[in-house]
Amino acid sequence: MPLDDSRGTIRPMMQLALPVFVSQSLILIVGYTDWWLTGHYLTGSAPKAAMGLMAYYMWMLQSLFSVFQIGATALVARFTGARQHRRAERVLHQALVAGFALSCVATLASSYVGDSFVHLMQLEDEAAVLAAQYIWIVTPVIPAIMVLSIGSSCLSAAGDTVTGALISALAVVINVLVGASLVIGWGPIPQLGWRGLPIGTLTAEWTAALIMCCTLIRGRAGMRLRLRQMRPHATTMRRLLRIGIPGGIDIATMLGCQLGYFAIIGTLGTVATAAHGLGVQVEALAYLPGHAFSIAASTLTGQYLGAGKPQQATRCALTCCLAGGSFMTFVGLGFFFKSDQITFFFTGNSDDPAGVLAAQLLQIAAVSMPFLATMMILSGALRGAGDTRWTLITTGLGLILVRIPCACWLAWYGVRVPGTDWVVAGVIGAWVAMVADVAVRGLLLLGRFYHGGWRTIKV
Repeated sequence: MPLDDSRGTIRPMMQLALPVFVSQSLILIVGYTDWWLTGHYLTGSAPKAAMGLMAYYMWMLQSLFSVFQIGATALVARFTGARQHRRAERVLHQALVAGFALSCVATLASSYVGDSFVHLMQLEDEAAVLAAQYIWIVTPVIPAIMVLSIGSSCLSAAGDTVTGALISALAVVINVLVGASLVIGWGPIPQLGWRGLPIGTLTAEWTAALIMCCTLIRGRAGMRLRLRQMRPHATTMRRLLRIGIPGGIDIATMLGCQLGYFAIIGTLGTVATAAHGLGVQVEALAYLPGHAFSIAASTLTGQYLGAGKPQQATRCALTCCLAGGSFMTFVGLGFFFKSDQITFFFTGNSDDPAGVLAAQLLQIAAVSMPFLATMMILSGALRGAGDTRWTLITTGLGLILVRIPCACWLAWYGVRVPGTDWVVAGVIGAWVAMVADVAVRGLLLLGRFYHGGWRTIKV
């Protein structure tokens, strides 16, 4: 999407954000379908606890390639804004070359350490067996995730968010149909139960990855996949890594702390773990506008800086933050007032202990929505500008110094609310720690944004 000041701010923002919103909504349907199938066709809390960990595991796989995604997004957006499409195309190739090498290593590693990872996360008995089985089946999907994540990021940075959304939509349809058919067993299709969920994911992701490859070979958004450009290019790779490594460390820090956070909750028992997993999956609904406007902010910020228009970049980022924050706050109100009805949909039983506890967690999460919107969207804008070091700093401060220590203290020891008989403890205490972390990071990123140093970052 070429820059055109005559279109204002809102129109290009919505043209970028809406396809991402639709795409992420469809992806969320997969997660909701998996949880619905788990709650209605797989008995007990063990499948729910395993499902909670697998949501983190799939997030971890998608985050593996963040170094190349973040670096490629910033460079492609800058080069597109400066009308240097051949250089943007070269970035795509270098990101795919590096991503392929990492995907091979990650696939081998996942094959050998899956069981150890499950036990490290404190899952117990049947839940641990189910989680290990899921990892073993889904591990071959890693190269497909690499192609989709890097390809979609580069196309989005070039202004084409529609192609990625359409491919994601097809993947969602395949995932839901294959997964549900195998879990339930329809007609001649065998009933595989739990194993049907990862098989659906594997089938859908590889189909989508092949379509993405064909799309890039044909050419989209000024970029085309060419075999002769797949050779390593030292200068481009160096620039890619210079921006991407701090961003990758940022994501790795976030992921490591999130897994540590999950392990803390895992010590509280299967019901608490299942409630946490369900709460996180439902909360993902609030991430839809945040992620969509984060992508829009990242793309527009990078392109306007590349075109030498920092004031317009600032205006676009603030507009994205306001729009996304409004949507997320509205979703938070739904969490607060309708939490019981929401969790009942997934559990099918109003007395399910994990569902009852998850409803309380959603009410806690509702408080964090304005801060979460600020954190997500402004971090996207800063990454689009190439200011990945500051996002790394805020991630470390929030997660390492706030969330993890507070979660340990509140989850294991608890604290009495002054003047009342309420004790904040267990998984509820861990979620209160999460709200504190999100608030700290949101305020820090807001301060960095108004400082303005990101507008002079060289990429």
